[in-house]
Amino acid sequence: MSILDKMVAAVTPPESEESRRKARQKAMAAAEGNDWLAQILYHHQRIEAAFLAVASASDVGARRAAQLELAVLLGAHANAEEAVIYPALIHFGHKMQGTAGYTEQAGAKAQLGELEYLDPMSQEFVHKLEHIRRAVAHHVYEEENDRFLDLKKLPAADQARLTDRYAEEFERFSGSDYEQPARVNEISDATLRRSPQQ
Repeated sequence: MSILDKMVAAVTPPESEESRRKARQKAMAAAEGNDWLAQILYHHQRIEAAFLAVASASDVGARRAAQLELAVLLGAHANAEEAVIYPALIHFGHKMQGTAGYTEQAGAKAQLGELEYLDPMSQEFVHKLEHIRRAVAHHVYEEENDRFLDLKKLPAADQARLTDRYAEEFERFSGSDYEQPARVNEISDATLRRSPQQ
């Protein structure tokens, strides 16, 4: 962990599991059908599961394969948010929130790329992976707790545009058709309960 990482961790202690669960429930209550927010929540859960798959892989091949899956999923999700959701936040008067999203995701993507230079079965890799997972968990909490909920106040036409554009960008960046939930009630917080403890 770099000195900067330690300083950031000191001033932004991780939120509790209960706080994350409440934020997710609040966001799920705001999501409708398979709208942009429901898609994002679904991707958040898949990212959490992908972190767990990397951490629990028992050999080099399995860990590198899980790491690649995490990188593709996290990259597609981040790029779709950066192409659609953060510009909307900025446009509709939430510049600090939109800018914070860009900054946090750039850091996570850079650190995820650093994993490729580490022995996947080393303690250094495990520590770096956990550091990234915690940073992403905090980022997800910020989005689900309030950052994205302001956009749910937009008119129906804007909601439809965000939904279509987010799905389009995610598919373009993922390079495949990741399964989407048909309705928001298909999303559960089981992945959150299974994630490693802070």
